[in-house]
Amino acid sequence: MPVAESKRRVDMVYRCRVHNGRIELEPRAALPEGAEVEVVVVPERQPSDSSQPSIYEQLEPIIGTVDDLPEDLSVNHDHCLYGAPKRS
Repeated sequence: MPVAESKRRVDMVYRCRVHNGRIELEPRAALPEGAEVEVVVVPERQPSDSSQPSIYEQLEPIIGTVDDLPEDLSVNHDHCLYGAPKRS
């Protein structure tokens, strides 16, 4: 069953590499004998295209243009947007 369709909670996520056809877990992975695992192949990351502007460059024209935001917005954005209890 693909991960997106799984209803199970993921308790542990470890990165590993395939060497000589075998999966080699990172040293800190302490899995109990007989544990069922799910392997998801992560596509190789491609180098970013430096001709594309960074997110900062894209948003730079609007940075600092809003004056009336709460000082604690970065911490309490869920409160401001959805009415969740304040964190501070």
